[in-house]
Amino acid sequence: MKKLYSTEHEERAVLAQVVLTQEDADEAADSLLELGRLADTAGIRVVGQLTQARGRPDGGTMFGRGKVAELSALLQTLNATTVIFDNPLNAIQVFRLKEALPGIKVLDRTDVILLIFARRARSAEAQTQVELAQTQLLLQRIPVLEEQQRFGGGGTGVRGPGESRLQVRNQPIKRRIQDLKRKLEEIERRETGRAQMKRRWPTVCLVGYTNAGKSTLLNLFAKSDAYVDDRLFATLDTKTRLVNLDKRRQVLLTDTVGFIRNLPHSLVASFRSTLSIAVHADLLLLVVDAAYPRVADHIRVCRETLVEIGAGDVPCILVCNKCDTDPALLKQGGDSAPTNLQHLAEGYPQAIPVSAKTGYGIDLLKQAMIGELEKCCTLWQLPSAISATSRRAP
Repeated sequence: MKKLYSTEHEERAVLAQVVLTQEDADEAADSLLELGRLADTAGIRVVGQLTQARGRPDGGTMFGRGKVAELSALLQTLNATTVIFDNPLNAIQVFRLKEALPGIKVLDRTDVILLIFARRARSAEAQTQVELAQTQLLLQRIPVLEEQQRFGGGGTGVRGPGESRLQVRNQPIKRRIQDLKRKLEEIERRETGRAQMKRRWPTVCLVGYTNAGKSTLLNLFAKSDAYVDDRLFATLDTKTRLVNLDKRRQVLLTDTVGFIRNLPHSLVASFRSTLSIAVHADLLLLVVDAAYPRVADHIRVCRETLVEIGAGDVPCILVCNKCDTDPALLKQGGDSAPTNLQHLAEGYPQAIPVSAKTGYGIDLLKQAMIGELEKCCTLWQLPSAISATSRRAP
């Protein structure tokens, strides 16, 4: 039978994970499943997986020596060219694993996320943010050899031992990092100026776990056609639309990059200018996938990330998307309500159940947004007043 496509150059990968004794086994399994979805989004085919329970990771190869040998045999059996660790790898571990697995590409979760970001970034800001994160990771991943730590001799009239070979090697990378940071600061200043010009309307920011339906929700509110895909990190660039909540009230609704568990701190720092939109918003809509079995973990991860970026005190409405069940059933329980939705209703009674796909619950969400904004924001402006302001503008 003739193949419809060629798999000759297909990248095949084995997922690897060390489960620490203090970790929850179910959460670790869920994390590995998510890593498989990340690999799929990055265009890598997952053909196998290998896990090991340990008290702590091996400092040289993450796995123990025997498990590394087992991993090597598995890669050969499955004809795989890549191994992806769910655990973060340091420079020494990457170096030793490449020695033990010749010809095999060694990645971790951060590498895969950056690969996705590099392919999805469209705006100059997003591309700069991705390059900054990649360059910072490169600096961390270059193994340090003993001879590189030795200092060179100082010249005539120079005090001290001079620079080490390591410092000389890292200088170009560090200069590039500083250049990228300055470029991002300049972009952020421009965006801040534009944001201040738009302050005629309250700002509402869509935040939440990746692939929870934020872009679909933006499209529904604004009747727009922002890019939507059933994959992780489909959206990297922020999108803002003017949205009518009722006949008198309008808000600026902004979609942002999604959150994910174990999001690298360097990546959060690189995307700080994008995520600062959430920090300065009048209201956050925290969107999660209500149909996901471990949605409570997603809510926890999102709230922890919001605190990390400095948006922990911004007023927030929890929006449980992909939910088409009657709210009365959620409150009453019974056979008609899915189990995880019952738990959501019990654990998060203020949450708003919606379906961005069908429009279910959107009117209720709009009323909740109006109620919250009336408490914390004084920027409501009638359309007639907006038109008058526009006419007076030079």
